[in-house]
Order: sequence, then structure tokens, then C-alpha cells
Amino acid sequence: MTDQHTLSDDQRWQIALAKDRRFDGVFVTGVHSTGIYCRPSCPARAPHRRNVRFYATPEAAEAAGLRACKRCAPDQQSREEAAVLRVIELLRDAEGPVSLEKLGVATGYSPTHLQRVFTRAVGLSPAAYARALRRERAGEALAQEPRVTDAIYEAGYAAPSRFYEDMKGRMGMSAKDRRDGGKGQVIHYAVIETTLGTMLVAATAKGVCRLAFGESDADLRLRFPSAELVEGAAAFRDLFEQVAQAVERPGTGQDIPLDVQGTAFQQRVWEELRRIPPGETRSYGELAAALGSPKASRAVGGANGANNIAVLIPCHRVIAANGGLGGYAYGTQIKAELLKREKGD
Repeated sequence: MTDQHTLSDDQRWQIALAKDRRFDGVFVTGVHSTGIYCRPSCPARAPHRRNVRFYATPEAAEAAGLRACKRCAPDQQSREEAAVLRVIELLRDAEGPVSLEKLGVATGYSPTHLQRVFTRAVGLSPAAYARALRRERAGEALAQEPRVTDAIYEAGYAAPSRFYEDMKGRMGMSAKDRRDGGKGQVIHYAVIETTLGTMLVAATAKGVCRLAFGESDADLRLRFPSAELVEGAAAFRDLFEQVAQAVERPGTGQDIPLDVQGTAFQQRVWEELRRIPPGETRSYGELAAALGSPKASRAVGGANGANNIAVLIPCHRVIAANGGLGGYAYGTQIKAELLKREKGD
């Protein structure tokens, strides 16, 4: 629940009753008995439901004859919101590291308070956000620059050593291998028959890098055209058996190592997917809100679709805002069965 176009009025009402600040800016609550409109998080006493209507923007509420609440000021960007946006702007424009002290001066906050405000809103500290930006830029530059070193400097790293330290444990393949489609890497794979159909599972020495239904080694070759593919190696037999068991019993296998690569935002979405308890579901909007970005439901959908590891990164737990199954790369029949098994039906 976050994109105002996908929320029902009943959902908006429950959000307003909960005074959920994550939805501030997604919609406003109009109280026609008093003639005012508020943020969803407004601390004022809850009005009677019969007097309430919901509007997408403050402008829409004002066009209906309502005025802004003086207590929660829904027509004004809060000081904290402005500070967070300013920090994001400064970090995106910076060519190198920006100290927390400098960010504090730019926003009028003490470094300690700014750290709390930013982390609460974004889900990352300013320093972690800056590192995520550099990693994301590095991934983009690697696809464009002919030399890895050039890509590292283009991404804003002061030295190659800083890049490799930052990437340690985050990218299963080296920077050059990633750019070159897995060149120099050995990827082990197996095609396994499951009760959900034929499944392809592939792994590097770091962990599972692909899990998909209805694919073959030819599909794997398209993803990693320069890697060495090895089928059915004995050293990976136990790992692949664990994966097969996790597919048969979705909701298990949390300890299976993964080798996943994506942008900073994609990584955050995938981590949030793995936090959804088995047997439960979330809408794209709810995921966006959980990430502290309630207007990013479309971006969440894109990250969900970019997931290369079915079941273990449980994108099947994301459903439409109206409760319907929505889409799934491997068909809604498999999605429905996965959810059914997790719920124990």
C-alpha cells in the first residue's frame, strides 16, 4: 500500500487510524465536517469515518474547498523531509566523500541528529547511502568503460583499493568478470525435476546465482556468455539438493548461500523480500513503504522483476494491491502453489 492509485479508501482509512507517517505525501485525509485536510500521520483525534474523504494531493483537497491543517501542515514539506532530500542531492552530486559534519552544516542539523533523521527516512545512514551510490555507479560504469580502472574512478572512488574493499563480499564476481559476462568464472549448474516443474539451479563458489523454472543450460549461457559452465559437479550436489528441498518446501532454506548482483536499490528490495515471513504477502506499495520510500512502488516492481533467484528470494510473496496474485515470471499457477505451500493449505 503506497501508490495512491492502488490504495482503496478502506486501506487509506486504516493508515490514517494508525497515523502511519510512512504514507505522508502519498495522500491526504479530508475532513469535511471541519473543512480541513491532514497528513495520514496527523496527531489530531480521529474524525468520524462518514466525514472523511481522501485526496491524492493537497491541491486536490483545496480544490474541494478544504484548507490545510495547521497542526500537521500537509501543504508544507517538513524540515526533516527537506533535510533528507538535501543530503541525497549533495551525495549524488559529490565527486568524493562528504563528511557528516558538512552535511549537518548544509541542513542546519547536528551531525548526530541528522544521522538519525536520514537513517529513519531512507533506511541507510548517509555514509552507507553514499557507498551504495558509488557501487551503483561502478556497476553502470563497468558496462561502458573499456578499462576497469577508468570505471572505478568514474564511479567516484579515490583509488582502486577502495573499490575492491567496498565490493568485498558484495559482488560474487570481480569487476572485470561482471563486465565481461562471467569471463574467467566457473558456474556449476543442474537441471532438476520438481513437483513444480523443471528447475534450473546454478551457483558460483560463493553461492546460488540463478534459480528458474523451465530454463536450460542454453538460457544460462545467454546470461553468462563468457563463463565456464559445468554440469552436475559432485562438489555442488549437496547445495543443489538443499535448493530442491527449499523449492518443495518454500519458506525453508534461509541459510543457503546466494551470489546476487544488482543495484543498491535492488539489493535493498531483495533483502526486504527475504524478511517477509513465510505464509504472508505484501503489495508493491507495502514493500516501498517498508523501505522508507512510499512513492517507489514502481521501482520496487522493477527490482522484483529483476530477481534472478526464484523462491530463495521470494518474489512470489508480492501480490497486487487488491489481493490478486498479479504477475509472475514463471506463471501464476506456480506462484499460487508456492503461496499455498507456505500457508500450509
